Formats: sequence, C-alpha cells, structure tokens
Amino acid sequence: MNLDVAHLMRPGTLNLPALPPLSVYVHLPWCLKKCPYCDFNSHEWRGDAIRLQTDDQALPETLYLDALCADLENSLPLIWGRPVHSIFIGGGTPSLFSAAGVARLVSDLRARLPLVPDCEITMEANPGTFEKDRFHAFRKAGITRLSVGVQSFNNTHLQALGRVHNADQAHAAVLEASQAFDTFNIDMMYALPGQTMTQLQQDLGTALALKPPHLSIYHLTIEPNTYFAKHTPKDLPEDDHAYDMLDVITAQTNLQGMQRYEVSAFAKPAHQCWHNTNYWQFGDYLGLGAGAHSKLSFPHRILRMVRHREPKLYMERARVQEAVAQSNEVSRAELPFEFMLNALRLKDGFALNWFADRTGLPLSAIEAMLQKAQQQGWLERDLQRVKPTTRGFDFLSDLQALFLAG
Repeated sequence: MNLDVAHLMRPGTLNLPALPPLSVYVHLPWCLKKCPYCDFNSHEWRGDAIRLQTDDQALPETLYLDALCADLENSLPLIWGRPVHSIFIGGGTPSLFSAAGVARLVSDLRARLPLVPDCEITMEANPGTFEKDRFHAFRKAGITRLSVGVQSFNNTHLQALGRVHNADQAHAAVLEASQAFDTFNIDMMYALPGQTMTQLQQDLGTALALKPPHLSIYHLTIEPNTYFAKHTPKDLPEDDHAYDMLDVITAQTNLQGMQRYEVSAFAKPAHQCWHNTNYWQFGDYLGLGAGAHSKLSFPHRILRMVRHREPKLYMERARVQEAVAQSNEVSRAELPFEFMLNALRLKDGFALNWFADRTGLPLSAIEAMLQKAQQQGWLERDLQRVKPTTRGFDFLSDLQALFLAG
C-alpha cells in the first residue's frame, strides 16, 4: 500500500496548530518461545525458516534488517524533516539479534533520520538470551537504555509464565544491565498464578535491591487469542488481592525514591521513559517491522497504519515498497477517546492545550465529558491541567470510557 503524501496534506476537518513530537518504534518479532500470556506479534525463532524464497544466501537477521531499511526509506516522505526524539526496539525478543546486527540497525536509523542530540534509544532484552558482556556490546552498538524482561525472580512463577530463564539468570542479566547503562528498566508482572503477598514482596525486594532507576510492573491479564485464554490458570489472585499488591508496590517504590508516573511505571527523577511518555501524551510514532503500528499527524488529519504481521510476508512486501497492510484516518468522533485512552494513564494527566494541539479539535468537544468525570470524582482540573484523582486512577477504564463516541 503506497501512501500519497500530497493527498495526506490536502485540507480536512482537523486543524493541528503544530505537529507533535515524533518517535520511531522498530519491531523485531522473534522469541525463543512464545509465552502463554503474550498477545504481541511474536514468533518462535526457527533459523532459516524465515529465509525468503530467493537465491539470497544472507542470514535471516540480515534479510530482516534489509527489509527494515527498505521500509524506513519508503516511509521517509511521511515524516520528512521532523526530528526524532526516541527510538524503541521491541519485540519479540530483540536481544536475539547480534550486537553487530543491532549496531547496523542503529546506524541505518541515524543515517536516515534527524535524531535530536539526546535521542533515547531503548531496546528490550530477555535474560534467556543473556550471556556475559552481551549487554555491554549493545551499549557500544548505540543503545542508550535497556529494558530487561524479568517478569519475576521466583522460579515457580517463571515456570508458570513459560519463561525460558531462571531467577539466577534474571539477577545476572539485571546486574550487567546496571553496569552497562546509566538508565535501565526492570520489567515485571504481579498477580501471578498462586502468588502470595509474601512472594510479591520478595520479588519486589529483589528487584529494588538491584537499584533500577525505572520499574515497569504489570498486572497479569488474560488476553484473547493466547494460551492462557484457552487454559486459564485456576489460582489467579482475586481482584481485591491484586489491588492490595499494587498498593504495596506503590508504597515500596516510593520508599526507594521512585514515583508512579503512569499506571504501570515507576521511576526515579529524570529516568522516566521518554518514548512511552510520548505515546501517552498522544505524540506521533512511526512503526517499522512486522505488525508494527504507526500514528502520524498531518496539518488536517491523523493517520494510523499497520504493517504486514507475518515476518516472511512483511520482508517480501517491504522489498517492493508495500510493507503497510492497512491505513486509515482517525475520525473526529474517535479522537476524544483515542486521546484520553493515553493521556489519562499519566498520573499528572495533561495540559489542557495539549488536547487541541494534538487532536486539532476544540476543548468544547470534551467539555461535557470532563464535567461528568468531575461529578463522578474521577478527575480534577484547573485552568491549565486535567488529571485523574486517586479514585479515577482506580477506575481508569470507566473514566476512559466516558469519552467514547456516541
């Protein structure tokens, strides 16, 4: 699917006074093993099973990097001249790629995009792909921030989650991340099958003892089209117990000087994830790679795009400038919910002028909804800012739903 930039620049129903900050997301879709709770576009690594039907004898990693580069070059007219503030390399398990491959990817991006001087370049890594000095090599390759997918330091829970690493490997991986990077993240989960409050506190204590500047910790949810959706664990904690766990997480991280700045994110000052914050502030992002999503703004419209999901098909189509499987403009009716779905995840909410700046709509488009949310005790506002109350944070889905069209 080729996108006509001149067509996208034509007059429309929205009027954006300026374009928001731009990020780039790169999806590397392979894992050693698909986790039973995962609904991301990830595929088990099968070596040359991803090779294209050509005489090209290049390694699968090289073929995929070639496809990413072709996809990027074909996308440049959509973002021409816009500075890039952050890059996030996610998956899948990006750390399956070699340090040389990651270095080439970063070099390809730098050569084609105007990165700001302090551009944050994050990469996800899993302890199951960890070997000594591997994370140091990623730092030398140009990565500035590592996010380590630990999920738990408890071997029983790691096994229940289908992870390929054990607690010792998780500890060693985080330790090397702390030595290689000034900013790194530990990615964890809670409300796990059979997890007690004591076990949560032990998990959290182990993580905080490693002194991460950032911690992402997610409630295990059962997503459609996953193994857990078909075979749901019988011993998941009740909702009230999970809320109690979150209270403990918030209190313990606060004692370590970490603030909960988003529903699932805790950070020390100056260590918030810039890339994710841009999502939540309804910034723009160009998604490259199999199944990657994009949201790009133009003066009179906002466009969403999705790349072909299956890696082999994505590589084939990217080579002929057809990596995009579908695209659509976000309608005026959808924009209030789209904006609030993101912005209300932030504990400090959003500046009122952001709504008009990022959606091209007047504040009057959401005034009635804001008033209803205030009446429910879910929002507080002044002349400059709107943010969820403690109660609103607890009932976030209900709060966001107030802004659904119709």
